[in-house]
Amino acid sequence: MTLHFQREVEKLKKMLLNEAAFVEDGLKKAIKALEERDEALATKVKNSDDLIDRMEIELEEEALKILALYQPVATDLRFIVSVIKINNDLERIGDLTANLASRTKDMMTFPKLVIAPDIFRMADIALQMVKDSLDALVKMNVDLAEKVCAADEQVDDLHKRMFGWVQTRIKGDAQHIDFYLLHLGVSRYLERIADHATNIAEDVMYMITGEISRHPSLDDAL
Repeated sequence: MTLHFQREVEKLKKMLLNEAAFVEDGLKKAIKALEERDEALATKVKNSDDLIDRMEIELEEEALKILALYQPVATDLRFIVSVIKINNDLERIGDLTANLASRTKDMMTFPKLVIAPDIFRMADIALQMVKDSLDALVKMNVDLAEKVCAADEQVDDLHKRMFGWVQTRIKGDAQHIDFYLLHLGVSRYLERIADHATNIAEDVMYMITGEISRHPSLDDAL
């Protein structure tokens, strides 16, 4: 049974890494579409979300099958549980990436207006966080996972700043209010992508150490 179990675990790992690579590539393309105002690329990214959804369902079914058949314990159980959680975060990043591509297409209806520089800063940081969280998963690297968690605050700060930027632009250019409001949607999607990358990093740390790093403030209350 141990040999069969290990084979199933390896299959599960490959499914997860395949999904992760696809999600990361989609996010790269969505950001490139935003930077270059490439409508065809944005459409391609948006239409790829169904495949990620199918990958998420297949991986979850495989993980549940392993739990039912082998009833793993200790480290093995921790791994399977972490895979299920990471799988969910990857699917959500895929959804948010599709939303980002959709808002990018909306922004293209205003070809002469300049997109806020902070949007691209957020995109670069969020993409690096996703990449680092997945590298941490592949390499089982706690330090890299901790780096991801530390970067989340930068994205949160830029997201908060975006509200002030939008407010200022609307006051000075009310006829393009729709364009500026689109920034809030894009900013929110990027902020949520960064949150899910942080979740993945925290699950990697749990997978390695067995310690739950989320909600550290609760430790003081207990």
